Amino acid sequence: MIFKSPHPDVTAPDVSVPEFVLRHCERLNDKPAIIDAASGRSLTYGQLARSVDQLAAGLAGRGFSKGDVLAIYSPNVPEYAVVFLAAGKLGGISTTANPLYTAGELAKQLKDSKARFLVTVPPFLEKAKEGATSSSVEEIFVLGEAEGATPLSELMQASDDPPNIAISPSEDLAVLPYSSGTTGMPKGVMLTHHHLVMNMCQCLGMESFEGIEESDVVLGVLPFFHIYGMVVVMLLTLARGGTLITMSRFDMEDFLGAVQKYRITSAPLVPPIVLGLAKHPVVNNYNLSSLRIIMSGAAPLGEALAKDAAERIGCKVAQGYGMTEASPVTHLSPTRNPGYKLGSLGMPVPNTEVMIVDTESGKPVTRGKIGEIWIRGPQIMKGYLGRPAATAESIDAQGWYHSGDIGYVDEGGYFFAVDRMKELIKYKGMQVAPAELEALLVTHPAIGDAAVIPVPDEEAGELPKAYIVVRAGQELDAETVMNFVAEQVAPHKRIRQVEFIEQIPKSASGKILRRVLIDEERTRLTD
Repeated sequence: MIFKSPHPDVTAPDVSVPEFVLRHCERLNDKPAIIDAASGRSLTYGQLARSVDQLAAGLAGRGFSKGDVLAIYSPNVPEYAVVFLAAGKLGGISTTANPLYTAGELAKQLKDSKARFLVTVPPFLEKAKEGATSSSVEEIFVLGEAEGATPLSELMQASDDPPNIAISPSEDLAVLPYSSGTTGMPKGVMLTHHHLVMNMCQCLGMESFEGIEESDVVLGVLPFFHIYGMVVVMLLTLARGGTLITMSRFDMEDFLGAVQKYRITSAPLVPPIVLGLAKHPVVNNYNLSSLRIIMSGAAPLGEALAKDAAERIGCKVAQGYGMTEASPVTHLSPTRNPGYKLGSLGMPVPNTEVMIVDTESGKPVTRGKIGEIWIRGPQIMKGYLGRPAATAESIDAQGWYHSGDIGYVDEGGYFFAVDRMKELIKYKGMQVAPAELEALLVTHPAIGDAAVIPVPDEEAGELPKAYIVVRAGQELDAETVMNFVAEQVAPHKRIRQVEFIEQIPKSASGKILRRVLIDEERTRLTD
């Protein structure tokens, strides 16, 4: 059974990403486009457009041309958008690297993407230089000044206009972010200009979702190197003519202070931050009344946690769903619908088809039945760079992307994620979803954060084990944790082991890195 959006299909203009994103700059010439939260440094829309042209001209003067790759290794700063859009204006491809990468991790991405130029910030320069040593990087540019790199401002002194490059939006790549997909090592995801423009248009066409408007002040705390922060936060805010407030790192009080100071109206977040809004005592010290909506994505958000945060902050909390391979949005919550479901991923965006497929038989299942989420639509990637086999494994001959996520759709057409295929726990042959237990655990008043993994057991096959972070000033023991869960779940879902730790390992986008805990557990068992 194929499920579609509650809204009609949309069409996207046949233009490049920079043309789409910067289309309001002349009209909004003096309006702040991007403001750095810490310093207050800003770019108006007029300055943004001029900076993009200046940098594009400078890059062209350095020989950067259509099809070349430029790597961005930087935290969120106003210039991030300038660099990204300038490369795209020349028909170049941005590959965005995690600013927390080690030099070795950066080197792998630089080599794989065949990046010609690398843009970074002074504090990351030494790692950037080390990572670029054995790559194809010809020159490193730095935002500001640092010995051993060319200041980006030097490039922006070019007096010539940038060359007018013919771009084929449906064929030419705009960005090459890296994703592990459903499994394996990070791979370059090939996304064209059309993929990104279409996905932004799909978001705008989801009329039941209260998305970003021109009047919005949007918090840019999610990393721009990640597809969520890149498209849903950075590009979509600018394409809508809103004002983007950038934060280079997350700190709870700095985050709350930015919401209060800049009167943030829309905050795209991830579950760990939503958890803090629901539970952290310091939240009471700030005025967050400007917030009209919190959008959570990148990892599952439990219904109870969403409700707690919504009630405490006094604004709507909604969830979306997607992946790097889908540019990224495939589902959004219909927040304009009365009684929309807090724990749901939402409904498919326009032009998107979704199936729930039985993992054993490969056949579609009906409403209420659990299976793998398959997605088909114009936002699905061209494939993985240089990895045709991995591409064929994830996108079948009919164009369905196999997400690797387990979920279901209810009678109302709302989609729910249960877990990742590879991370389901099998207890005596029955499936236990770690995300479901994690969502339950964090509702306990003494639990600040939690992760659940499978541990081997001779009798049961696998047992659910919980890793617990206790809130400051609270006390908790393993028996209390296990009893709390046992009272609220079926017997096969009960937590059987508990370990208390200081911090749950997570990716920059907020996903729990269960594999790290699983590997540590295995090492411990074999020692």
